[in-house]
Amino acid sequence: MPDQIRASHILVSTDTRSKEDAKAEIEALHKKISAGADFADAAREVSDCPSGSGGGDLGHFGRGMMVPEFEQAAFDLEVGGLSDIVETDFGYHLILRTE
Repeated sequence: MPDQIRASHILVSTDTRSKEDAKAEIEALHKKISAGADFADAAREVSDCPSGSGGGDLGHFGRGMMVPEFEQAAFDLEVGGLSDIVETDFGYHLILRTE
């Protein structure tokens, strides 16, 4: 089990829209990316996280640096793997493990 990984993510915040709207938006994004849309392009277009401008790249991070739900999902992915929808206090995320 690695001590550090690298991942990108897309955040659809529940601060700026209803929980229902945010969930619908992230579900549509998950389908689009699963069907072959470019993750980084989608992050630049829709992510509510500042990392979106960099294609969602969060750089390298270790255990204890992210909220538990996000960390668990990210560390469970294989390199190149796309997560299911992950809910945190910030909203809904899609995570792509890059290293």
